Parts: sequence; structure tokens; C-alpha cells
Amino acid sequence: MLSSWDDYPVHQVADTIRHVGTSDRNFYDRYYFNLHGSSDEFFMVMGLGQYPNLAVQDAFACVSRGGRHRVVRASRELGDRMDTSVGPFRVEVVKPLESVRFILEPSEHAIACDLTWQGAIPAFEEPRQYIRKHGRVLFDTMRFAQTGTWEGTLEVGGDTIAVTRDRWWGTRDRSWGIRPVGETEHPGIRGAEGQMTGMWNYSPMQFDDHSILYILNETNEGERLIEEAVRVWADPAREPEWLGRPEYEHSLVHGTRIVEKSRIAFPEAPGGGFVVEATPLTHAFIAVGTGYGMDQDWRHGMYQGPLVVQGLDLDHDEVGKIGQYGVVDHVARFEYDGTTGFGLHEQAFIGAFEKVGLRDGAGGAE
Repeated sequence: MLSSWDDYPVHQVADTIRHVGTSDRNFYDRYYFNLHGSSDEFFMVMGLGQYPNLAVQDAFACVSRGGRHRVVRASRELGDRMDTSVGPFRVEVVKPLESVRFILEPSEHAIACDLTWQGAIPAFEEPRQYIRKHGRVLFDTMRFAQTGTWEGTLEVGGDTIAVTRDRWWGTRDRSWGIRPVGETEHPGIRGAEGQMTGMWNYSPMQFDDHSILYILNETNEGERLIEEAVRVWADPAREPEWLGRPEYEHSLVHGTRIVEKSRIAFPEAPGGGFVVEATPLTHAFIAVGTGYGMDQDWRHGMYQGPLVVQGLDLDHDEVGKIGQYGVVDHVARFEYDGTTGFGLHEQAFIGAFEKVGLRDGAGGAE
């Protein structure tokens, strides 16, 4: 089928833009955003994704505030890929790689916003993630990341918040490729081993004139499937600085799988090693209600019908009993060498990870 994108010279394969270069059902193309006040007031996480081989486009916004876990989510059939709207949601690219607008129109649900993002650093291409298990490619993804600031208005639970660039910061990424999405597939030979195991830790840290982008996925056996540590300057004339192999120490809240504090070290950094002290301020259990895998009835790319819009308003602590077993997004304070910044401190411990006291996939830290 032809779409508006087909009038632009962006084709990569001998097909229309509606059809991607692989028939893998798990191909996806997604926006991720978060917003915080450089404080513990609340944390908001948003996203919109397309799943061309599942013919689905969906979006969500999640706000953790005042002991509540609120979600608005929507899903529709995918048509023209240039139409980045899903019910009340819309993403507008104001200036590619620099500015994006995220809109959630007011409805009977508890979240609405009109927010414009401005990058604080140049968009940075992160390393490709590739995982093959028992012959099948489970992950083959590309992503760029960027820290920045927000401006606009946000309504949550009847309160209106003026969002200004002085302290309302956040992180965004654009990722695409292959990763498990849609309805759950039969695991076959993979059994109960899961798709990703061990520790996932992702921390884009924003400071006044630079950001540090840190990624690590490590198995319980110590194998590092992906890692990155780089300092990106706000001044585009300055080249990024690779910081070498990152090291970490995570302390978990006793009896849980939630990070209480972290020390992230870059001993091979040019000019001398340094350690970043990370202190989570508040967190959002994005694995619940948004599509990141904990809900059997709502997963990214799952077909819901021509158009479905839903809202959730749940107790934050109750959600955490389940949500801690998936991806948890913290807004955190980061400190090193007399410099203080804020940003995302994302964690997931899937199965056992004995380095932090997780002896199996069911229990909390000892």
C-alpha cells in the first residue's frame, strides 16, 4: 500500500515504506520519553510504537505521583506510517534530532499534556544490541539517545502543572529493529529461560554542559551482552569521550529487587577514572500497564482492535509487588567531582543475579 512517506526518498528496500525489510513479526519502531522535575515530585514515562508486521500502532503515558500509578494507553490498526497518532496521543517531530512534541489530549482519564522536548546534547547513536538464542534472533536493535528539557503543560489527577525548561528535564530515545513484541509466542526449546536474563542497567545522566550515557546488560555468569560508557558534550564542536569499561556497585532495598543506591565507576576514563554516585529519588513501574510485558492483555504490538483507549489508576505500592520483576525506571540524582546532575536510572533484574544478592528469579535481595 502507498502512504505519504512514499513520496519522500527514504526507501531502503524494493517495497513501499509500509513494508519493512524483514518479515519477522517482532520488527518494531518506537519513541520513548521521560519527564521529571529534577526532584522526587513525580516521574512520567511516555512512548509510541509501530509494529508493521503486526499491523498495530500503540502509545502510553505513565505517571507515578502521590502514591498512585496512573496510565493512559491506546492502540489502533496501523495504516500510514507517517501518521504518528493513536486516539488522543500524537507525536510531532518539530526539528529532526533536536525537538519533538508529545501530545495527550484531555479525556475522561487522569493524564493530559502538551509538551515540547528540546535536546540538550546532540542525538547519539548507541551500540547495536544483538542476541541470538537457539538459532533465532531475539534482539537486533538500533537506538539513538538524547538528554534534554521540556516545556508545556501537564494535567495529572485534576492538577495542572506548568512545565518549564529550567528544571523539567528528561531523556528520550528512538529505537527500531527486532525485539519480542505482540502476543506471547510458544517458547519451544527456550522453555522458561526468558528472553533477557541477568541485569539490565541504563543510565543517561544529564549535567549542565554534558551528559554521560551508560548501558550494561550482564548475565548472572558475568557475560556482558552490551555495554557503553560515553560522555557527550552539549557543545557539538566537542567530540564525545569514550569512558572505557564501566563497573558498578548496586545496593538493593532489602527483600526487594529495587535499587536503593549505586556507584558507577569509569576507571579507564581519559584524564583519570571517576565514580558517579547515583541516588534514586522516585520511580515508575513501567512494566505494569504500559505494554512492557507484565500484562497478558496489553503488550506492545498486541492487537486490540481498530481503536481502543484505556486508563488505569492503581496503588503505587501494590503495583510494585509485581512491577519490581520487570523494568523499573527511576529518576535519580547523579554526583561526581563536585558536579550534580539528574536523569534516568533504569534497572531490571531478570532471574538470578547473585552479585546483588538475588539468588533466584523469585526472591528479593538478601
